[in-house]
Amino acid sequence: MISHDLRRNLTNSLMTILMVGAALAVMAPLGIIFLHILKMGAGSLSLDFFTQIPKPTGESGGGMANGLAGSALMIGMASCFGLPVGILGAVFLNEFGGNRFATAIRFSADVLAGIPSIITGMVAYTLLVVPMKGFSALAGAVALALIMIPIVLRTTEEQLKMVPGTLREASLALGVPFWRTSLKVTLVSARAGIITGVLLSVARIAGETAPLLFTALGNQFWSKRLTEPMAAIPLQIFNFAISPYEDWHKLAWAGALVLVVIMFTLNLTARYFGRIKQGN
Repeated sequence: MISHDLRRNLTNSLMTILMVGAALAVMAPLGIIFLHILKMGAGSLSLDFFTQIPKPTGESGGGMANGLAGSALMIGMASCFGLPVGILGAVFLNEFGGNRFATAIRFSADVLAGIPSIITGMVAYTLLVVPMKGFSALAGAVALALIMIPIVLRTTEEQLKMVPGTLREASLALGVPFWRTSLKVTLVSARAGIITGVLLSVARIAGETAPLLFTALGNQFWSKRLTEPMAAIPLQIFNFAISPYEDWHKLAWAGALVLVVIMFTLNLTARYFGRIKQGN
């Protein structure tokens, strides 16, 4: 007969092994993907990758400087469009969230967050590209903003709910107007968590390709205006990966490595601000 203590120890050891195995199963795909991208892309990284545009077909060398600049510009514009809407919408839901209108907003945000990004790109194509009679960086930024808004709105609302109500009450008791209390007290108190949500939303849109295929389209050269097609790192990776040229394949792997490192850095920064919030 196995004693009760021995059975308990065996069960504990078995469950520990299962949990460690499950954790490794979660981490293993990420490690395999990152190591493979590192192996394939590290050798193609050079100063030219960050300073030059792609070379014409048949010529070796070149880089993705126009894609890096285009991605940064469209993400910046998307943030200018999406962050104010998401953050101020979250403030509204936090302050006046007990009615049906607020419930409808939350439901709409959840549905919008779950819509495939390619559908968002098709909508942006219909509403912007067709009326403007051309692909453009502006349309791409709007498509990315539509993806960003629900993420920022829901994460910011959750962070605002964690702010103690006594802070708001103390501010109102001192005669501070309601709108200023919401913006200067409640919003500022949750800033670390809000920054975390913002960084996660930026990391999400940084790797989106499908919406840009319908809006920004891509460009082998430098774009001079926001109303014309513009290059982006995800678009260049896609186009170079499906091309028949080995030099472009190498650039695609290098671009994939840079994009993964950027997203990895954004997620680490988001975790840092998340820990600051927990520390407070």
